[in-house]
Amino acid sequence: MLRRTLHRLLCASTLLMALAAHALTLDEARAIASGDSEARIAALNKAVATADEKTAAFIQAMADDAVKYTEDKVFLIKDDKAYDPVTGAELKLPDTAEDVVNNNLMRGALDAAQSALKLTSKDEAVRAQAAQALFKDPDESRLPLVEKALAAETNERIKAQLELVRAASMLSSTDKARRLAAAKALGESRSPDTKLLLNQRLADETEADVRKTIEASISSIDGSLVWGDRINAIFSGISLGSVLLLAALGLAITYGLMGVINMAHGELMMIGAYATYVMQGIFQRYMPESLFGWYLVAAIPVAFLASALVGAVLERGVIRFLYGRPLETLLATWGISLMLQQLVRSLFGAQNVGVENPGWMSGGFTMLSNVTLPWNRICIIVFAGLVLLAMGWLIGRTRLGLFVRGVTQNRPIASCMGVNTARIDTYAFALGSGIAGLAGCALSQIGNVGPDLGQSYIVDSFMVVVMGGVGQLAGTVYAALGLGVLNKFIEGWAGAVLAKIAVLVFIIIFIQKRPQGIFAVKGRSAEA
Repeated sequence: MLRRTLHRLLCASTLLMALAAHALTLDEARAIASGDSEARIAALNKAVATADEKTAAFIQAMADDAVKYTEDKVFLIKDDKAYDPVTGAELKLPDTAEDVVNNNLMRGALDAAQSALKLTSKDEAVRAQAAQALFKDPDESRLPLVEKALAAETNERIKAQLELVRAASMLSSTDKARRLAAAKALGESRSPDTKLLLNQRLADETEADVRKTIEASISSIDGSLVWGDRINAIFSGISLGSVLLLAALGLAITYGLMGVINMAHGELMMIGAYATYVMQGIFQRYMPESLFGWYLVAAIPVAFLASALVGAVLERGVIRFLYGRPLETLLATWGISLMLQQLVRSLFGAQNVGVENPGWMSGGFTMLSNVTLPWNRICIIVFAGLVLLAMGWLIGRTRLGLFVRGVTQNRPIASCMGVNTARIDTYAFALGSGIAGLAGCALSQIGNVGPDLGQSYIVDSFMVVVMGGVGQLAGTVYAALGLGVLNKFIEGWAGAVLAKIAVLVFIIIFIQKRPQGIFAVKGRSAEA
């Protein structure tokens, strides 16, 4: 009904305007190139409404700062030569010709004009992008061009966007009926951009009934956006929780099962991230461009093996002499973490390195107008779930897992049964280190990769493991996801800093009330 009303209101004025393209004139070119900004923008919008190819070329030259002018001439500069923008003939550029100066306001108008011209593109993606750009910078003078594009559009999604552009363009009309119809139509859109336009118009609106309609539309949009905000908070919390889970899973073995306070756990994650960076470079240099998107798949086992190898060397060279001495282990692994950081700085430099997302992880899934779920985050959530399932299967269903659990619960009896406890310690520590490398591989897709990468997660990882119950994988999962969601909800209400403080206070109170964590401790740590 509202669409029909809008169409009827515009029908009379649209039919009176010539929509056929006409050639650019010298007066139009001069009006666009010289004068005050408001007059130039008005001339630009008028020319865009019935633009031809020469007008489009002239607007592009304006945007590229390739136009000069004198009192009676306008020159289009190309390859150090001057041309008449109307006829295309080559001209001699006089010494008195001045450069066209485009301020920010004029550049914004030029960008909008170029977007308006793209509404007739054969590429649907280009038309959709142009419609979105025009919606953010509406102007009533472009209505004839929008109407023409709307009549020719066959894609329903783009057509719906163009109808919003039409309504937004009428929102600042001098005709009260148009403003009322536009406010009602925009109220049906569930978009933060629409709310912004309505709020901007509300500040300037003087008619009481129009203000009331705008306020009703804003309230309607707020009511629909609140669910989007909740979904965003929940998804962000699960995303953060999956990152914490990946970071804490390896620690759940090295600290939870083995009782080793490994302060170099963050650096093992860093090694996994740099292994991903190296694999990216190998694919860029030696593989066909079409295979670049597979570098991340190849990086997963490489990151695991690189960190597992470093972890095995660390356990055999240092940790095995410090079992049962937590303070010495903490100090030793802290020193090793500093050495690993310096080693990476020497090999790759102190600056962060760039790791690109593969094409299949770029962009996102749009669920609602204010909810877009990034593919890289979705992939990390799925990856964390797969790593958790693989780790649960390895610990619970394999011979290695049986030996790890046996050594953890009762080392002397396991040794009497013929289990090589020293070798199992190495395997378990290497497994935990390899999972830390997988966490680094995942983190490389959502943040900076640098020597200090692991420092941002080591404290959070320990908090997750302790809160979940030392040595309990299920508790680690609950703690990671719970802290992630809690942090994001508090962050939306109180800000990022206060959210961190609130979560820390919550953990302190929780541990005071329940020292064993969500699940009771079992194994070597409990006996100690």
